[in-house]
Amino acid sequence: MAEFARLLLARHAPLVQPGLAGRRDVCADCSDDAALEWLRRQLEATTIWSSPARRCRQTCAAMGLAPQLIDDLWEQDFGQWEEDGIPDLGPMPPEDLAAYRPAKGESFLDMAARVQPVLQAATGTTAILAHAGTVRAALALAVGPAALSFSVAPLSLTVILRTGAGWAVEAVNRIAPTT
Repeated sequence: MAEFARLLLARHAPLVQPGLAGRRDVCADCSDDAALEWLRRQLEATTIWSSPARRCRQTCAAMGLAPQLIDDLWEQDFGQWEEDGIPDLGPMPPEDLAAYRPAKGESFLDMAARVQPVLQAATGTTAILAHAGTVRAALALAVGPAALSFSVAPLSLTVILRTGAGWAVEAVNRIAPTT
């Protein structure tokens, strides 16, 4: 039986220059002190992991976190889309969209195959600061390719649990309360 795990998955702060970042190492806008403080309080864990992307490292630093950097937690490589933008793919069922590989990039399924073994290795409560794609790869452990339909806002929290029965979703896309 697999050991219990609770994954606290956070997305990095918004990008300084909005757009599709993927594997481009761009900067985060860490100016929302209230949202950063709220998220920091949510990420109480004995183990803290992060993507090595600059935007993730900057977000961790803004929260005073010193994570272990894990290369496999990088965002999906969107290849040519990072230069040209995402084309209109028309209607696609989630299974087809998950398998679709942009030119010079990786599909969601490729990225999930890289990310999910890291997530499966977690035990106890683990906080992970990464990307929207990384969060969706975690959600896919419980719901499969339908995970692509979830919105993942900057500085949001998603929580999944592994019990003896497999993976379950506790919360998705929680954000700091506004005053």
